Amino acid sequence: MLDTSPQANSLYLDLMEKCLANTIYGDDPTDPWTGKKYHVALRENGKDWPSKAHTMIGAKRLRNTREMAEAAIKEGIHGDCIETGVWRGGASIMMRAVCKDYGDTSRQVYVADSFEGLPPADPTNFPADKGDVHDTYEELAVSQEQVSANFASYGLLDDQVKFLKGWFKDTLPGLDRTFAVVRLDGDMYESTIQAIEALYPRLSPGGFLIVDDYGAVPGCKQAIEDYRAANNITAQIFGIDWTGVWWRKPHE
Repeated sequence: MLDTSPQANSLYLDLMEKCLANTIYGDDPTDPWTGKKYHVALRENGKDWPSKAHTMIGAKRLRNTREMAEAAIKEGIHGDCIETGVWRGGASIMMRAVCKDYGDTSRQVYVADSFEGLPPADPTNFPADKGDVHDTYEELAVSQEQVSANFASYGLLDDQVKFLKGWFKDTLPGLDRTFAVVRLDGDMYESTIQAIEALYPRLSPGGFLIVDDYGAVPGCKQAIEDYRAANNITAQIFGIDWTGVWWRKPHE
């Protein structure tokens, strides 16, 4: 008999976490600060750049993404899921896996990225990005074809997955959708402010806003604080690990 108990379902998503972060085989990182050796604690907290894993956000932030998507389904929060800045697609794949696991065929997962890396800093229009060099990291540029292949490797590439290729200023403002989970991973002030300005008004009451780089990139944190101040957002911010945070959009 097929075991469809909650315990069986959780085992699938537990395994997805381990595969996406590759804590199973522990691939060596490519960054210059870890000595190119796998360390459990660094992978747990997303402090390395994996050579093979499909996400660099680490196990804690990946678990948070899963939990937010699960809560949205369990609580019936209206809307789709979106990640802005996806690298190899791991967090977006997790969102799709949660929908698959719960049999939710109504939600789409939007995968938004330039698929060419980050834009050069524009300190004239975004002073907080002065000196930012994210655009120089070739490791951050992963093609749409590769991300699609990563979805397919888990059997999760289907018509519920929607790719948005291009700079956020061009792709997000015209996106006429409602969202239950919005995950921002744009690193820079420019990428973060453009994403939250376009998407937060479309986040359902009770929906989840996740910010990956809040503690790691000062420009990202400033963008979030500027937006919250300008829009009188006082919802409590919860920490995930050393850098990731989230909050729920209040019911009006």
